[in-house]
Amino acid sequence: MASGINIGKSSGEDYRVRSHFYTPPEQFDGCFTTFYHMSLQVDGDGFVQDYLQPEWANIRFFAGACPEAEIGSHRVAGAGFTATGPSSLPCKFELGASEMWGIGFLPLGWARFIEADAFDLANGLWDGSQHPAFAKFDRLSRVLCDPEAAREDQLATIIQEMESLMRPNRDELKIVRVHRALVEGNFLAVGDLADACAMSIRSLERLCRRYFGFTPKKLMRRQRFTRSLASYMLHRGSRWTEVMDGDYHDQAQFTREFHEFMTMNPSEYAHLDHPILASFIEARARVWGSAAQALDSPSRD
Repeated sequence: MASGINIGKSSGEDYRVRSHFYTPPEQFDGCFTTFYHMSLQVDGDGFVQDYLQPEWANIRFFAGACPEAEIGSHRVAGAGFTATGPSSLPCKFELGASEMWGIGFLPLGWARFIEADAFDLANGLWDGSQHPAFAKFDRLSRVLCDPEAAREDQLATIIQEMESLMRPNRDELKIVRVHRALVEGNFLAVGDLADACAMSIRSLERLCRRYFGFTPKKLMRRQRFTRSLASYMLHRGSRWTEVMDGDYHDQAQFTREFHEFMTMNPSEYAHLDHPILASFIEARARVWGSAAQALDSPSRD
């Protein structure tokens, strides 16, 4: 388990964020980013605002205040159980004092747990209890949205329910191979990624659409961007030129892609408070030991 604490002021409100990350048991290897719990304390009736980076699919359960959140044209307010598909856009949200559990699905986890094409649900945000692809996880709400439940009991419930819901998938080996290549490689051309995965370009595109949510080209660009963002969040105060990935041709290219993935310029982002994301990334970096994998880890290694 890794933990992180972030104390500060956001939107004129004093806050305290405490986050805990739990490595899933071995039977779930490669399925989840992590199981994580967050406790947010805010003075009075205040709230914090933040932008979550593009990420894999997530389900989140809230005890206390529920978020007002948006990804692109999708908006949710007042839901105790929210679900998102894989994203290439930020999730902007406001949240008051609350306890939250989150479960992040890597592509292998999507294959084993979600019966829908990831491409069709990309950049989506819903009340999870009302969406057919996620409604089965609503059974977790009884325990995870209970403010009186002990955290160890909540974690045990997550493990038990995920064990009962997990199903094998015939494409598992291919999914793991492609995901590992995305995280560990520095491919600039789709053909190079396909060759590294011993697949045809067409097969790679079908696999990525079904389980990853985006085209191979966009996944490579998103991976390069999230590496840069994670490095910046772990080295606040650095210049963007010091943290941007070496595969960018120049700062102008990085700025264009930053605006595409975060809907704002790097300088605008740098001036915002990041009460939640900063706590998350710092704690997760302690688990995987590097900025490059602070947002995305396909294995227990």
